[in-house]
Amino acid sequence: MSSLPRRAKVKVQTVVSKDEFSSFSELSSASEEDDKEDSAWEPQKKVPRSRKQPIPKECKPKRVRRVKKTTLQISDGLEGVAVKEELNNSVAVADVDLEDRKNKLDTVQTLKTAKTKRKNSAQSPSGQRTKKLKVDEEGNRTSTMESGHEAAEMPSTSTMWEGACKKEENGDDFTFGQSPLKKMKTETCPQGQPVRLPATATNIKEEVEMNWDIVQVLSERTNIELWVCANIIRLFNDDNTIPFIIRYRKELINNLDADSLREVRQTLEELRAVAKKVHSTIQKIKKEGKMSECLLKALLNCKTFEELEHVSAPYKTGSKGTKAQRAKQLGLEGAARTLLENPGQLNLLSYIKPNVKGLSALQDIETGVQHILADMIAKDKDTLDFIRKLCQNRYICIQSSLAKVSSKKVNEKDVDKFLLYQNFSCNIRNIQHHQILAINRGENLKILTVKVNISDGVKNEFCRWCIQNRWRPRGFARPELMKILHSSLDDSFKRLIYPLLCREFRAKLTSDAEKESVMMFGRNLRQLLLTSPVPGRTLMGVDPGYKHGCKLAIISPTSQILHTDVVYLHCGQGFREAEKIKRLLLNFNCSTVVIGNGTACRETEAYFADLIMKNYFAPLDVVYCIVSEAGASIYSVSPEANKEMPGLDPNLRSAVSIARRVQDPLAELVKIEPKHIGVGMYQHDVSQTLLKATLDSVVEECVSFVGVDINICSEVLLRHIAGLNANRAKNIIEWREKNGPFVNREQLKKVKGLGPKSFQQCAGFIRINQDYIRTFCSQQTESAGQIQGVAVTSSAGVEVTNEKQGKKKSKTAVNVVLKPNPLDQTCIHPESYDIAMRFLSFIRGTLYEIGKPEMEQKINSFLEKEGIEKIAESLQTTVHTLQVIIDGLSQPESFDFRTDFDKPDFKRSIVCLEDLQVGTVLTGKVENATLFGIFVDIGVGRSGLIPIRNVTEAKLSKTKKRRSLGLGPGERVEVQVLNIDIPRSRITLDLIRVL
Repeated sequence: MSSLPRRAKVKVQTVVSKDEFSSFSELSSASEEDDKEDSAWEPQKKVPRSRKQPIPKECKPKRVRRVKKTTLQISDGLEGVAVKEELNNSVAVADVDLEDRKNKLDTVQTLKTAKTKRKNSAQSPSGQRTKKLKVDEEGNRTSTMESGHEAAEMPSTSTMWEGACKKEENGDDFTFGQSPLKKMKTETCPQGQPVRLPATATNIKEEVEMNWDIVQVLSERTNIELWVCANIIRLFNDDNTIPFIIRYRKELINNLDADSLREVRQTLEELRAVAKKVHSTIQKIKKEGKMSECLLKALLNCKTFEELEHVSAPYKTGSKGTKAQRAKQLGLEGAARTLLENPGQLNLLSYIKPNVKGLSALQDIETGVQHILADMIAKDKDTLDFIRKLCQNRYICIQSSLAKVSSKKVNEKDVDKFLLYQNFSCNIRNIQHHQILAINRGENLKILTVKVNISDGVKNEFCRWCIQNRWRPRGFARPELMKILHSSLDDSFKRLIYPLLCREFRAKLTSDAEKESVMMFGRNLRQLLLTSPVPGRTLMGVDPGYKHGCKLAIISPTSQILHTDVVYLHCGQGFREAEKIKRLLLNFNCSTVVIGNGTACRETEAYFADLIMKNYFAPLDVVYCIVSEAGASIYSVSPEANKEMPGLDPNLRSAVSIARRVQDPLAELVKIEPKHIGVGMYQHDVSQTLLKATLDSVVEECVSFVGVDINICSEVLLRHIAGLNANRAKNIIEWREKNGPFVNREQLKKVKGLGPKSFQQCAGFIRINQDYIRTFCSQQTESAGQIQGVAVTSSAGVEVTNEKQGKKKSKTAVNVVLKPNPLDQTCIHPESYDIAMRFLSFIRGTLYEIGKPEMEQKINSFLEKEGIEKIAESLQTTVHTLQVIIDGLSQPESFDFRTDFDKPDFKRSIVCLEDLQVGTVLTGKVENATLFGIFVDIGVGRSGLIPIRNVTEAKLSKTKKRRSLGLGPGERVEVQVLNIDIPRSRITLDLIRVL
């Protein structure tokens, strides 16, 4: 993550050819010299070369194959931040001014590419871009934000590169710490200006220019401040991931949560898609020679696909054009314009041509003029704005009724499902999202007919406004001409404007409902993935079944498969099979049974509950729980499952998956495609592209925030870390298998395909367990003494011995003596290591105290004494970054924030649906949350529904740490039975409280 170029805060460790490489006194003295030398640097001028350093001969921007030793020494300081060798001592690092840091790094880049710098520095503030670098758009944003930095300084959150980040298609083409060899993606203004924003800071140049400002429209649609929207666009333009932004760039987004950020990104993509479609339409119309200045303006004003469709519809290729186009071809456009501009001179009789169809009679001419006027009215922006505003304040309702279809085409059961909507009417401002999705589904199945009803009062007021204001003739018009104008207004409203409004209303309602459905699915999925794990237990997973038996799998506390078997509990052999189950439980000392909720779940649960109540498994105190087996069957026959459990029957793989879902829900559920987990609502009716993007983003967010131990995690889990994908995860696993465990985060830079941008995004979410690598590290230290060469201490606790690189590009061209860094086991990002070290020196703490009670004591006493704002100011960082550092230093080594959340509901007995009575108070676990209510498993084999009206804020827990607004899967609740409908197997519940 240290690769992201953040101008505000960069610390460079200048290396000299003395023995005191790690001396901080040398560093501070070097920084004073650099301050003097770099003070003259300005973005628009040539850079003075005060210090003479050897410059590589092959420093042309196109090809850099070899680098001299001095260059390597300087660039190594850029790869991280200084971590002192003496980890048990307090480290004091002098504060360095913000601008000095920026200037230092510019000087380093100057030394590396001096010849290119002189040419580029007049054009680009960064001064290190090569001829092949495409920076048209980026350059504009950079210059904008340079003025922003001069206007208002912002405390930095991390140490960044002034340099650019490489596009990562070819990892082999990248040499870390050296001049860029290929096209690089530069980042502009990572800091933003949360406090005060320059006047031009929100002007973001898009690839496709429109007549509206994308930041302004984005702000209006999402109800988020302008400066936040501008920062979000820049962060996404620079390929930052949502987990990275949420944790490490919080001050730039004004503390938005992940769901809000996803919503902004989705809206941004929609606006860009509209702009792209507009410009492709413009090119198409220009090619046909039909473009006019008025049409171009109308197209560039479009903000939605519906508006674009309305404006461009007449110009689509077809056998015959619109009525207005055909009238224009007859030459009646002049008559229509004359009627509005100078009606006194209009003589319609002069247009009569008896031999021409459409001009043979006065009636035909009046109809043609009417069509042209109707088209002009319907395409006019002011007119459409007026009618839209009018509709906002009037009663507009959406109605659905039973369609007149033959009974052969539609299933009777499907018709009964839509009983509520067979005579339904609701104001579009009050209709619920799930109602819209239900109506749409009924319409698609041809069961329902849907229409939007706009009252006649709206039409009358619209016509009156048009006659008196917008379309009033500029002179006296004879009654017959006014009749044509009135007819044109009626025709325009009925034939053109009303259908447009209906399409817009329904598209908006559907879009909002789909988004809310997807967001609900995302919230449910997040809560399911973050269910508290149950570590340290041997578990028996049971995949229930009738004819083919119940599949058993016993797994160890480390998820290893100990035993698999099949038992036939529901074929008259239950008593005999009980002996086998008891023997297995005793042999493996297993006291927890996990039952999948599929076919025969109810009978299997009753079987185990009966044995437990009889104390059959004594001396073991056996408990059981029910878990969702959604997606387990699909996963069991996937290539991933075959690779993970080769040779195992797919049915037995399901039992293994069911058990692992309790042991570590996150690690197991990420193997399954999110939409198969089954915690959504109308998931098959919404945009599948949007659904997949949102759910994948939620999985990435959950996996990243929990963090992974890179030395023991699976490839499947690793690929969901922010900044990584399937190929990079595979390369990391291969590197680990070939070279042994990762000792520190800096080693990730050696992995093929993992460029600076990927490293920056993923490094903070990857953990390295210090106990695990201690033995490996000691062996490396012993062999380190045998390595010959000049040692350069890099800032990540790694000693690098310089060797000339061969012609073949490689990331392993240097010998490295590895040193573990205790900060690598925390959530602190490598870009903030220097701030963390300085904070440790403030509180007189050491790296060996991380996660221990004495560290927490020191931090708390220092915070009480100084205050977090004052400390952040003295460290030249933000409060958010300092809070991440404090959390990282004080959290225990094996900290997992999922432990704050609900565990599975373990039971010993069972209740039947027939045993329930109205008024009974029960405890249950939320299975699914929808927009109309909450489904709760109360242990009777059928989920009960808490209607959404019964879920009030007063009943929700205020003290408990909530994962999202409202209730979600996994939460335990206390409910009261309100109604029982046994024939339809429906239970209505009331929420009493959240446990």
